[in-house]
Parts: sequence; structure tokens; C-alpha cells
Amino acid sequence: MKSDRAPEYQVTRGSGETARPAPESEPGTRIPDPVLSVVVPTYNERDSLPPLVSRLAEACRALAVELVIVDDASPDGTGLVADALANSGSMPIAVIHRSGKAGLASAVLAGAHAARGMVISVMDSDLSHPPELLPALFEAIQRGAGIAVASRYVPGGGVDRWPWPRRLVSRVATVAAQIGLGLQVRDPLSGFFAVRREMLTEGGYQGLGYKLLVEILARHPQARVAEIPYRFVDRRQGRSKLSYGEIWAFLRLLVTLKVGKLESWRVGKLKM
Repeated sequence: MKSDRAPEYQVTRGSGETARPAPESEPGTRIPDPVLSVVVPTYNERDSLPPLVSRLAEACRALAVELVIVDDASPDGTGLVADALANSGSMPIAVIHRSGKAGLASAVLAGAHAARGMVISVMDSDLSHPPELLPALFEAIQRGAGIAVASRYVPGGGVDRWPWPRRLVSRVATVAAQIGLGLQVRDPLSGFFAVRREMLTEGGYQGLGYKLLVEILARHPQARVAEIPYRFVDRRQGRSKLSYGEIWAFLRLLVTLKVGKLESWRVGKLKM
């Protein structure tokens, strides 16, 4: 039987932690502590990672940002590419090398605990999530939102290059999460979002599968949510990680969260 326990890992930080000047500062000034940490799980992403880092550094020039790459022992050498990028000095980068593949949700949680920013954003490493949207997500948190979601299903958002079976699966899963957990968010399954750091480091997460946002929303029903439209572009590099195992993990997560909500409701009724 497969264990849900996360693999062991180690964290390394590159020379870019202190080499790059702070935004709008004199050359040679040490970069300040990051206000935004961008957590990017990777598995066989060696080709897409360099252009992602380049675009992210350009998009967030006005912010003190760090990138936290969480690599699950990619056999294609993604971890080595990540280390080289961390030492390039292009931006502050921390690399977490995990000993095995344990799912996107657990990778994000590991990255959150290593992150130093008070706001944490999560995005894919395959160029399907535009890093140019990160400042808008950060600004939404700064304006008072607890969770900022890059949403495909609000006006102005959408999906490009998806075959109809995948569109159907996405819509069915979205409706299942909304109805089953009572979520009002239009895109609760988005993999591109930002949250206040304490929401991810409080402990107690199931960390099942690849859709952590739905668990965050279920655990924080009172949090103010801002949805920012964007167009999801299907993977430009590599192959999709969606599998029957991931779908099964998502269904397990929905059932677990639903049972937890019912138990909380019963406890609340007994105390009345």
C-alpha cells in the first residue's frame, strides 16, 4: 500500500539570495527579505524552468520576491537545473530536493515551510500559469484578501487548447467541490493562487493529490477571496501530471473534507 507520508528533503539557497540588488536601490545593496515567496513544484521540468525563472524575475522586478523550487527527484535532471539557476544570481532562489515523488499538494506545503515571505503564491512550472499575474495576486492580498485566486471561470478568464474531455472533467470536479463543500469560489480547483503565509504553515493539512486550494478554502470558509481572471494555456512543455491516481486522491480529499465539515457541524450542534 502506498504511503501518504512526504519524503525527506533538503533545502539549499543559491547565491542569488544576496547577489541581486534590491528593487530601485543602488547596485550592491543586499536584497531585503522577500515580501512574496513563489512556490513552484517540479517534476521533469528542466526545459520549462529557465524561461519561467526569466519571466518571473522580469514580472516581479518591483517586488522583493523569492522563488522556492520543490523538486521531487526528477529523473531528467530538473534538480540540477534548479541549482544552477539558484546560483546564477538572477533572483533569490531556494531549492528543495525531495527524495521521491509525493504529489503537488505536499510539495507546496514543504515549500511553504521553507518560504520566508509573508505572502505565498503557488504556480505550475510548465508555463501554463503566467508569472506576469503575480503582482496582481500580491496586490489583492495587500488590499485585504486572505486568498487570491487566478480564476479561469470569471469574466475575462478562460482555457486555451483543452480537449473537450478535459474541460468536462474540470467542470465536473469544480461543481463537485462547490456543491459538496459549499464553496462560493468560481474556480476552487485553480493551481495558481496566493495566500497569507500562516494559512499554509498552520499544520493539519491532508495534502492529498494535486488540488491544495480546495482544502485551503474548506479550512478557511470565512477568508475573503479575490478572483482575478486569467487564461490558462495548456502545457507548452512536458506532459500533464493528471492521472487516475491524482483523480482518486482528489475524490478522497473531497470525502475527507466533507466528513470533517459534518463532524464540525455535529459538534457545534451538541454545544448549543
